[in-house]
Amino acid sequence: MTQIVPVILCGGSGTRLWPRSRAVKPKPFLPLVGDKTLFEATLQRCPAEAGFGSPVVVTGKAHLEHVEAQLGDDPGAAIIVEPAAKNTAAAIALAALRLPEDAVMLVCPSDHHIGDCEAFAAAANVAGTLAREGWLVSFGIEAKAPETGFGYLKRGEAVSQHGFRVAQFVEKPDLERATAFLAEGIYSWNGGIFAFRVKDFLEELAAHRPALAEAVNKAVAGGRADGRRFHPDPEAFGTINSESVDYAVMENTARAAMVPADMAWSDIGNWQALHAARPRDEAGNSTAGPVELVDCRNVLADSDGPRVSIIGLENVMVVVDGNEVLVTTAAGAQKVGKLSGALNQ
Repeated sequence: MTQIVPVILCGGSGTRLWPRSRAVKPKPFLPLVGDKTLFEATLQRCPAEAGFGSPVVVTGKAHLEHVEAQLGDDPGAAIIVEPAAKNTAAAIALAALRLPEDAVMLVCPSDHHIGDCEAFAAAANVAGTLAREGWLVSFGIEAKAPETGFGYLKRGEAVSQHGFRVAQFVEKPDLERATAFLAEGIYSWNGGIFAFRVKDFLEELAAHRPALAEAVNKAVAGGRADGRRFHPDPEAFGTINSESVDYAVMENTARAAMVPADMAWSDIGNWQALHAARPRDEAGNSTAGPVELVDCRNVLADSDGPRVSIIGLENVMVVVDGNEVLVTTAAGAQKVGKLSGALNQ
């Protein structure tokens, strides 16, 4: 049986986790949950002994130094250096064209947290089996709350013991629709984790986005290798229209399947999500660094230096990073990325 090749996407600036996450060192490369960075934890979830091959990491020049510092010494690991950010369809296509056509790719964002790695490995193996049968597979994350910040997958008919067709891809809903999805019980969060065979993905990409497929082919054909790095041709890659793999392929293919996964997943999309992923005391508080709380509930306080003392507050987040201080309510955490400090980091 062919190994499953982790394709790890390292992009974005993580502005909603400012001031800890900055453009120069965004959230994948920070130890936000536990001692390992999110990128290191993503790598460790895909060990060789569990049937995973060496990883292929797709990143930009800005993050290359962090990737190389944290990637480890796997001699088979490869890095594809994107000349420009063109979203996930192009990034995945770059990796696909550097792999054998029968390889099974497991596409993973580098900045998510998964608390149950055994459940992740089990779902990956089911997804890999479906991918070898020609399906393009999404992980359907078990919806725990009526989240409005995620897309959803509607579960269709069974195609195996643990896999289903995707009946519908649903854009981010409003709260009323999200609540109805949760009550219906056949909707999952779309977590942006995919599995497919190289040749099947490239076939669908060429069918639905021929210009994008052609441009990536030219970029790879005109690229150059530099040790374990590969640099696609920037001129050819620059002609690509930026588009997510969901829009370009998954919502158009007739071979979309999903594997339900209940694995303590979080996209760590903002400080509120990080608070939920971290250990908390009986009052719901989570602290890191020199912090003292008195009579507080559901407070996150995180300082990399100055002592922070908080009395009598609820549902508040305080983050100190160097000379920057963030104070927000839990509800306001969604808006952190709009701050001028975050935008001009």
